[in-house]
Amino acid sequence: MITVLLWIYKIVFAGFAVFFGYDLVKARGNGKLEKENPIKPIVVGFLSDFGDTLGIGSFAPTVFYMKVLRNNIHDKQIPGTLNVAHTLPVLTEAILFTTKVEVEPITLIILIAAAVVGSYIGAGIISKLDEKKIQVVMGIALLATAILMLISHPKVNLFPAGGTATGLTAGKLVVGAIGNFILGALMTAGIGLYAPCMAMVYFLGMSPDVAFPIMMGSCALLMPVASAKFIKENAFNRINSLFICIAGIAGVFVAVKFFTSLPMDMLKILVIIVIFLTSFMMLRAAKKPAQPEQIEG
Repeated sequence: MITVLLWIYKIVFAGFAVFFGYDLVKARGNGKLEKENPIKPIVVGFLSDFGDTLGIGSFAPTVFYMKVLRNNIHDKQIPGTLNVAHTLPVLTEAILFTTKVEVEPITLIILIAAAVVGSYIGAGIISKLDEKKIQVVMGIALLATAILMLISHPKVNLFPAGGTATGLTAGKLVVGAIGNFILGALMTAGIGLYAPCMAMVYFLGMSPDVAFPIMMGSCALLMPVASAKFIKENAFNRINSLFICIAGIAGVFVAVKFFTSLPMDMLKILVIIVIFLTSFMMLRAAKKPAQPEQIEG
């Protein structure tokens, strides 16, 4: 069953690459590609997906880096850009990690399927929200994610430390499926699944290592579904997505090579600080009066 899942990841990778590439070619022909200094999204992609591979997430750091570097992107485009840009890097992670960590196949497949369904429903809603609502939703959810990561950090340890289980049964499996459904929907709003999924896995008594194939597999299959909707709705930034994607895949491979040699607790503290700051930026932007859109003639 794991072998089948790996083939699904590879097929989805190829399919989404073609779908995204076709959209880029069509946009270029129509003169709809945005202007951007490629160095900015390259830096963003490499750093964010390097950290993502280590289990600290990519969405919140990506927003932070884009704000600091002042990438040419509207806040309304951020949720779609996050999903489209990180789809192929996360699929790469899923392919690399699914065979490295033991997890019960039924649990893995049910939780991944729940996240995919949640993302399909969520993307249809988020892609139609205006910029102010997206800023508020992202700001509040990022704040909640930062708090969740903080209280689950080993130095604070307010969450249960997990257990040794590699799968879920009965009621716990139902709770896990419902939880991942909700997290899949929130992913489409630009809220990373990694931190809350890892906390949920701990809470349900599973081994912390099991979180990696679950959260990476969930994102690997829900993100193409959500991203296809964002592409169809033209609710993302193409140039930023392209360069973040390319550099992100490189970041994944570099992170895998150095995976066991980095101070993870310190990295997670840094990410928590970044998420708090990003949340503040989004909520502050939501309070500012809306700027009139320029009409291109």
